[in-house]
Amino acid sequence: MITPAKLRAAALALPRALERPHFDWASFRVDAPKGKIFCTLPPHHEFSNVFLTVEEQALVCESEPAIFFPVPNKWGEKGATSIRLNACDAVTLRSALVMSWRHAAPLKLHAELRL
Repeated sequence: MITPAKLRAAALALPRALERPHFDWASFRVDAPKGKIFCTLPPHHEFSNVFLTVEEQALVCESEPAIFFPVPNKWGEKGATSIRLNACDAVTLRSALVMSWRHAAPLKLHAELRL
């Protein structure tokens, strides 16, 4: 089970990650020019969202349907994927965060990522 504190720690452990508000949600972003949001956490803390490719989303949703599901809107059709925090473990969370971080970070920062 992933708590909000564990999610924050895992997200902020990624290179140049920072937390900023996104409306009434927490968002985790890459602190770089054109760095984007790679994870969001709503106030209810039941799930978190990451931003994957459509192919990555299909892979995680098919392999771990108890953990992952597409965001139920147009964002979900583009790869936005929710993670059920009460069903997730730390290794699975980190994998999803890393995939999402890679899409948000400029290519020149990818070498900073320690796997």
